[in-house]
Amino acid sequence: MPATTTTATSEGLAGKSPAAPTSRATTGALPDWYPPWARSLAELYFSGTTCLFVVYGNVHDLIRCPSPIPLGADGVDSYCNLSEFLAAQVFGSWDVVVQYDLARGLRASAGGDGQRLQGMMQYLSSRLGDPTTWVRDPDTVLLALERLVERTLLEDDPSRRKSLGIVFDYAQYVVPAGDLGSLARGQGTNLVRFLSWAQNPYIKRVNIAFCLIADRLAEVNDRLVQSPHVAVIEIPLPDRDERERYCVWSARSDDFAKLTDFTPGQLAELSNGLSLTSLSVLLSQGKNNGTRVDQARFKKLKKTMIERQCQGLVEFVEPRHTLDLVVGQEAAKDRLKQDAELILKGQLDAAPMGYLLCGPVGTGKSFLAECYAGSIGIPCVKLRNFRSKYVGETEANLEQVLGVLRSLGPVVVLIDEADATLGTREADGDSGISSRVFAMIASQMGDTRYRGQIIWMLMTSRPELLPVDLKRQGRAEVHIPLFYPQNEVEVREMFRVLAKKNKVTLADEALPSIKPDRFLSGSDIESIVLAAKRQMLTSGRQELTRDDIESAFHEFIPSAQGLEKEMQELAAVLECTQLVFLPQMWREKVLAPEGRSQMQERLMALKSLLKD
Repeated sequence: MPATTTTATSEGLAGKSPAAPTSRATTGALPDWYPPWARSLAELYFSGTTCLFVVYGNVHDLIRCPSPIPLGADGVDSYCNLSEFLAAQVFGSWDVVVQYDLARGLRASAGGDGQRLQGMMQYLSSRLGDPTTWVRDPDTVLLALERLVERTLLEDDPSRRKSLGIVFDYAQYVVPAGDLGSLARGQGTNLVRFLSWAQNPYIKRVNIAFCLIADRLAEVNDRLVQSPHVAVIEIPLPDRDERERYCVWSARSDDFAKLTDFTPGQLAELSNGLSLTSLSVLLSQGKNNGTRVDQARFKKLKKTMIERQCQGLVEFVEPRHTLDLVVGQEAAKDRLKQDAELILKGQLDAAPMGYLLCGPVGTGKSFLAECYAGSIGIPCVKLRNFRSKYVGETEANLEQVLGVLRSLGPVVVLIDEADATLGTREADGDSGISSRVFAMIASQMGDTRYRGQIIWMLMTSRPELLPVDLKRQGRAEVHIPLFYPQNEVEVREMFRVLAKKNKVTLADEALPSIKPDRFLSGSDIESIVLAAKRQMLTSGRQELTRDDIESAFHEFIPSAQGLEKEMQELAAVLECTQLVFLPQMWREKVLAPEGRSQMQERLMALKSLLKD
C-alpha cells in the first residue's frame, strides 16, 4: 500500500494524495476557530499513528460550527451537535461519512448537504445493498463495515478510493466495559474487530478513520481504551470565553436585558460548570416564560442543572453562615480566614490543596467546612454515593463528577466520613473498585493546576484510617483537629449561638453556670437547647428561661462511648500539622519528652480494648 500525503482545509480533514510520502500537517493549516479537542484529533490523525479515536466527556453539548457563508449582521456562528460537527467539519471534505448507533442503525451523514448525502447513499447502496434492508444488529453492521473497509483498501485505482469516516454514537453499548469472562460472545467479537482496525497499518495509510463517542470513558472496554493504537480525546465543558460567545450569539435577535439581569460577560463568569445546553435552557426561561433570570433565580437554576448534569451524584450546599458564627477553635478559624482572603484576592498559589478536619463526633466538622465556604462566597458541593453494583459504573460516575468539578472551580468539595467514602489501595474483594476510586481521587487531589480552584475538605472522626497518600502535603495539606468546648466561656457562647441557630430567644441571665465536660459536644449542647425549647413551647412561652435550660441539662444523659471519643480525640491530636491548632493541655503533652510515643501507645491500647 503506497504512502500518502495529508492536508487540512476549513472544511475538515482533506483527502490524501496517493503519490507523495506521508507528512505531518501543521496546526496552522487548521481553522483558527477549531476547538482544542478537534485540533488534537486532527494532529493525531495527521501523524499517521492512529486511525481510531475514542471521544468522551461533554459529547452531548452544543459545538460552535461557523458557516462558510457570512450571514450578514448576525455574524457567521452557528451551533450543532457533535455528530453534525464531525460530519460537516472534521470529515467535511471526505467522500463518505457513516454513523451508527443501536437505535437508528447505519446511516449516511453529510451535515446538512443534500447533494453530498445523495452521493454517499449511491456509493453505500452499491456496496451494502438497499438501505431499507440495512439491519441494526451491531454484529451484522460491523461485519458489513469490515467488508466495506476491505473493498476500499483493495481498490486498484487509487483515484477511485473513497475517503471513509465511520462514527459510532453511544459506543459504550457496542464495546462495553467488563472482564473477558463477562463479555457476551458478540461483544467480544466487536472488541476484536475494533482492535484489528486500530492496529491495521494499511488503514492508517489511507483516508479511513473510526470515531467512537461515549459519555463516560470508564464505560468503554479497557482493552480498547488502553491500546497504544487508539487515541482517547476528552471534550471538556465550555470555558468562560466559549460561554460568553454563546450568550452573545443566543441573544442576537433579542434584547438580552429582557432575558436576564446579567450582561453576557457576567453570565459567562457565573455559569462555570454549565454546558452550553444547560445555558440555553437557562436563557430560555426568560425568553419563553417571560420571567427574567435574576440572581436568586439564576442560583437556583444553576444548582438544579449542575446536579442534573452530574445525575444526582453531587449536592449543592448553600452556606448560610460564615466563620464568624463558629464558637471556639480560634486558631483553626484564623487559619481558614487567612486562606479565604488569599483566594478572594486571587493569590491561589498560596492556598492549600485541601484540608483534613478531624476530631470526635459532634465537634462541628461539617459546620466548620460549610462556614469556610460561606466566608469565601464560592459554591460548595457534597459528594453523594457514587458507588454502583454494576461493573465500571462507579468509576464512570466519579469520572463525570470530577469533570464537572474541574470546570466549576473555584469550589469547595465536602467529603464527610472520608475514611469510608474514598477507599484505599486495597481491593478488599470488590473487584478492585475501591483501589481505582482511590487512585482517581488521589490523582485529582494532587493536581496542582487546580490549587485554589478545587478545595478538598475531608472530614472524619477516624483520620488514622485514611490512607497516608491522601493526607500528605500536596493533597490534604492542613490537618485541623477539632475539640469539644474547653472552658465555661465557650460552653455559654455555644448555647447562645445554637439558640440563635434554632430560632430560640434566650431571656436575660437564662444561662446557668455550666462547667465544661470533656465529652460534652456541640451536638449535645444543641440537643439540650432543643429539649429546653420543647419545654418552653409546651408551657406556652416564647422565651427560654434558666429553669428550662437547667431542667433540660439535668435530664440529658451524654453518650456512654467515652473510650471511643477518647480514641478519636487522640487520633485527631496525632494528625495535627500545626501546634497552634491544639489546646494548651494537648500542646504540652505533644511537646513533652516521648509525648507523641505515649499518645500513640494509648491510641493502640484503646483500639485493642474496643476491638475486644
